Amino acid sequence: MAEMLYQRDIYGQTLVELGKSRKDIVVLDADLSGSTRTSIFAKEFPERFFNFGVAEQNMMATAAGLASCGKTVFVSTFAIFATGRAWDQVRNTVSYNNFNIKIVASHAGLTVGPDGASHQALEDISLMRVIPNMNIIVPCDGPQTREAVLAAANTPGPFYVRLGRPKVTTIENKGEFKLGQAQVITEGSDVTIIACGIMVGEALAAVKNLRAKNIKARLINMHTIRPLDTQAIIKAAKETKGIVVCEEHTVIGGLASCVDEVVAENYPAKVICLGVKNRFGQSGEPEDLLKEYNLTSSDIEKAAASLVS
Repeated sequence: MAEMLYQRDIYGQTLVELGKSRKDIVVLDADLSGSTRTSIFAKEFPERFFNFGVAEQNMMATAAGLASCGKTVFVSTFAIFATGRAWDQVRNTVSYNNFNIKIVASHAGLTVGPDGASHQALEDISLMRVIPNMNIIVPCDGPQTREAVLAAANTPGPFYVRLGRPKVTTIENKGEFKLGQAQVITEGSDVTIIACGIMVGEALAAVKNLRAKNIKARLINMHTIRPLDTQAIIKAAKETKGIVVCEEHTVIGGLASCVDEVVAENYPAKVICLGVKNRFGQSGEPEDLLKEYNLTSSDIEKAAASLVS
């Protein structure tokens, strides 16, 4: 049985790891350090941790000031607040100046669960993707969260790293993490499934069920939304009968849009996009919400099989 981990726990532990080796690391949070797990860093390095209360815009502006003085700044809160409430500061202060600020946001997507629509960031990737200079990583599990945080810390410029709330299954045999280089989890010549975040686990379950039906599905973990691995997408369009894109996000402006744009410009192919379509989220248990919004492994399996047939 694959290990299930909270991405947030791994984030907090990785911050401490970085803090021990680098004195330039500072961490900011907006009264949610217990949930985002920056509290782990705060306990270890209280002099390099700053809690801004419910003042996300001020937090981003202060992060810019710290970055302008040579600090590498990690900023955390829930995804809905980091990308929505503080968008003006992220655009005009963080990204415009290309500052060394790493926004690591938790509680993204539908699987926030009972907190409902007000707290379910379903448009955060698209909000960050329209801003120049912003790198975007959506790690698929706990171990990849560590790799994403380290990559962000060691790469100049602003980053948005998207984490969820619940425990997620660890995906085995992913291979080496490289910024901007997708990981092929399974090889296949019939159909391609491209996923990010928690949807990689759902997609892997679909791949196994498809294999039982003699359908060979290629599964791509597109962990980096920017810089995007366009070659992996073009190769999939050329070598398989179609692409299923699945994301726990609106189909507008996120991973689905990325794939659509690459395919349309380079090698037209059939693409089915599984994501949230013109709806807000709602309160419910994570597994029930994935069913309601057609984001289960069964939904992915049906979409992939339809492309082959």
